[in-house]
Amino acid sequence: MSEAVTRTVTSPPGLLASLEPLLRDWLPRQRWFAGKGRPVTGFSLVAATELLPADARVGLHHVLVRAHQQSAPAAGAPEEPGDCYQLLIGAREALPPRLAPALIGHVTEGPLAGRTAYDALYDTRPAEVLLEALRTGARIGGLRFEREGDREIRTGLVPRLMTAEQSNSSVVYGDTFILKVLRRIVPGVNPDLELPLALAREGCPRVPAPAGWMVAELAGRSWVLGVLQPYVQGASDGWELALRELAKGEDFTAEARALGRATAEVHTALARALPTVTLGQGQVRHLADGMTRRLEEAAHAVPLLRPYAPALRTAFTALGDLAAEGRTWTAQRVHGDLHLGQCLRSPSGRWSLIDFEGEPAKQLAERRMPQPPVRDIAGMLRSFDYAAHSAGAPVPGWAGSCRAAYCTGYAEVAGSDPRTDPVMLRAHETDKAVYEVLYEARHRPDWLAVPLSAVRRLSTPEPA
Repeated sequence: MSEAVTRTVTSPPGLLASLEPLLRDWLPRQRWFAGKGRPVTGFSLVAATELLPADARVGLHHVLVRAHQQSAPAAGAPEEPGDCYQLLIGAREALPPRLAPALIGHVTEGPLAGRTAYDALYDTRPAEVLLEALRTGARIGGLRFEREGDREIRTGLVPRLMTAEQSNSSVVYGDTFILKVLRRIVPGVNPDLELPLALAREGCPRVPAPAGWMVAELAGRSWVLGVLQPYVQGASDGWELALRELAKGEDFTAEARALGRATAEVHTALARALPTVTLGQGQVRHLADGMTRRLEEAAHAVPLLRPYAPALRTAFTALGDLAAEGRTWTAQRVHGDLHLGQCLRSPSGRWSLIDFEGEPAKQLAERRMPQPPVRDIAGMLRSFDYAAHSAGAPVPGWAGSCRAAYCTGYAEVAGSDPRTDPVMLRAHETDKAVYEVLYEARHRPDWLAVPLSAVRRLSTPEPA
């Protein structure tokens, strides 16, 4: 192993002020920007670290910036503290054509004056800097680059940015590693690192084991910035695979069953690796009350949901009633946002689970709370439903067959079938469908029919 690089750097004065006019236009247009629809009122610098000199042929600054926005579009609405975003700002005299999609803008003042700023993750040299820092365990200013144990990270791996990203950005290095760079960051223990590390140390092979990670140490707190994991070469994500099989009219139940087994293996390993808790009447009442509140908010926002709200509410009251009779459940750490797109199948046919960040819109503390495992199961069942409705021509019974096969596979490993606890399963699937109705109404109205079909089914449940 090479000696660790330790370098003290200072934030260049005037950097943010010179970039702010460009960021006001560029940042809200990024797919991973969370505050769409609300104007950016200003920026504040959390930290800036020079990774390559500003006057070099290719400059590179690591920037953590807080974007301040109004809490609502109405005039006079109070300003929120603002989300913190991780930016890697490259600087060149001019961008070659291959970097045109990365353009942020031309800087007229400050330390980058006369140069063109761009998203450096698109560029080979800055991406190489990050991998080399992870390989050597570098300390640069407040940035700390860690490597897991004696894991080898070879030099000379050619980087490329993956373009099909949403809430984060990923760089693949030579089909060997993939570096997930978190965009919206918060201080604290990030489950996207915490859970894969715990699973790796538990010996669970269903999740790629972290090879390294990036952390910022600021004001005595740690902020996880990125995670380096093995790249599953030639893998298909579950969503793409399901749609391909649907388009060909092929059966998917064998894959769904295998995916159920993989999910159960991950849940079983998480229960061994991290503490579990028992949910009694008070905790379940709190859980059901939260589901009821989300239903009421969604019904207020989406009129099409209102006729179904009374029947849907019974899913949550039934859960509370069961707890009042003395029923308890075990809660544990779970994936938190499981769907077909969070699963990879290797060319050998082996399924892996990825992206343990949880729902990014939720607070970190909530994402790290133990949950009933059925929460993940409900997310996957809803994902089969979405896939079935995304096919060009409907395949009757496809989603139902996949749902059943998935639960069967899960039971083969976990020892219990989720369908034997219909009250808890219905409550979580209803909560997920209600969330989907609100999301689609706000962002993808053309998709609203998909969760509404589930709402109709869940509002008239089959007798147990």
